[in-house]
Amino acid sequence: MAVKTIREALNEAMIEEMQQDPNIFLMGEEVAEYNGAYKVSKGMLDKFGPKRVIDSPISEGGFAGLGVGAAMAGLRPIIEMMTWNFGIQAFDQIINHAAKMNYMSGGQFPMPIVFRGPNGAAHMLSAQHSQNVDPMLCNVPGLKVVSISTPSDAKGLLKSAIRDDNPVIFLESEMMYGFKGEVPDGEHVIPLGKGEVKHEGHDVTVITWGKILHKAMKAVEVLEEEGISVELVDPRTLVPLDEEIIFNSVRKTHRVVIFEENWPFASVGSQISDRIQSECFDELDAPIARVSQQPVPVPYAENLEEVALPSKEELIEAVKKVCYRN
Repeated sequence: MAVKTIREALNEAMIEEMQQDPNIFLMGEEVAEYNGAYKVSKGMLDKFGPKRVIDSPISEGGFAGLGVGAAMAGLRPIIEMMTWNFGIQAFDQIINHAAKMNYMSGGQFPMPIVFRGPNGAAHMLSAQHSQNVDPMLCNVPGLKVVSISTPSDAKGLLKSAIRDDNPVIFLESEMMYGFKGEVPDGEHVIPLGKGEVKHEGHDVTVITWGKILHKAMKAVEVLEEEGISVELVDPRTLVPLDEEIIFNSVRKTHRVVIFEENWPFASVGSQISDRIQSECFDELDAPIARVSQQPVPVPYAENLEEVALPSKEELIEAVKKVCYRN
């Protein structure tokens, strides 16, 4: 094991895959000469040259569409969105072309393309730069959606995403690129569609993903000190969802809190809640609780942003409520 940042883990994943397959290339704004807006592609231009690490114009729809065409021609593009807030400009290409091409061509055009970049709120970037796109894109048949929270997951899941013959939405976070953690040595690949229990417990299941998992870990520490044992489940891949790991945990603890940095209406959490009540209703000893961000645009002001986003304290309160410890 070696300790790496998420930034380093993503960089390693891309370099290793590009060394093995000459059809893989990286394209996006500032990925080459500037080494990436968040330095995720540091050193890649020097290793692979300007034909495989390509600075794009400031046109997400343009270079996303170019990536779709390249995938149709047999290449394996990695398309970096400087932020998924800007990636909304490319939704026509992602939703109407990447997601549907294999189906509409009767399987003649597989779509081995990864769209990756930071998702959700960072810090004091205001409403137009603080959006989570996972609920929007999880709703589109044909897309796989991954949300990472650790360096190990970042590397292992990105390698799998690059190798997949379907379009993969790969969600990172500006706030997490410097997070450190252990990454296994050698070849490290995590299959898409496989979640992980990040912390074992027996009183209540908390389901969460992405950067908010780190808030949940802090809440787990507080709750354990108060005698509540929390099982923390990270789906990692939102589509396809690892329902088995979720259902097994629910059958073990009989209580569930879903903790997500998304607006509450029609969110990923609401879908997970539906699946749990459909398949595990008789196992539940309390109603499913959900902790989401407030249904408002994310404010710029630091104090208001903190109120709008879901907090560790709200999670602790929800866990106590389903455990009847209020």
